[in-house]
Amino acid sequence: MAQSIATYVLLPGSTADAMEHWHSVFGGELNITRYGDTPMEGMPFEPDPQAVAHATLDTPAGSIAGGDAPLDGKDYAVRDTAYSFLYTTDSADEARGYIAALVDGGGEIGVPFGIAPWGDWDGQGFGRFGVMWAFSCAAGEATGPSGRTDESTEIPTSAG
Repeated sequence: MAQSIATYVLLPGSTADAMEHWHSVFGGELNITRYGDTPMEGMPFEPDPQAVAHATLDTPAGSIAGGDAPLDGKDYAVRDTAYSFLYTTDSADEARGYIAALVDGGGEIGVPFGIAPWGDWDGQGFGRFGVMWAFSCAAGEATGPSGRTDESTEIPTSAG
């Protein structure tokens, strides 16, 4: 097996919904395993059989993996952390489409997608599952809606 690195995220009981949503946005191959699908003898805790034990979404751009956070009384914060998923696209239009799809259903824009001080396109938003998504692409690869390379993109701050 070839070596790889994937982002792994624990979500509070919403991993299956999040992975299915991300699959609808990015495509790829989605695999979801619930605790009830696996032998549970010897587990150090008693998980809900419907909880997601492990899920993977393999896309041409990379892999996202995750599972439902254990119900052990600990806070597994997703929102209000310094972590995000960074997606580098080939064009600003591609990034705009992903951003719009991810904020659909209650997400919001954190930093509007536009030309950043370092010269490339960049922007951030929170999807409806609380994950911060950052998008970027080289400025030479893209222009704004009017064809200029120095303009921001207006994307609604929340879906609705």
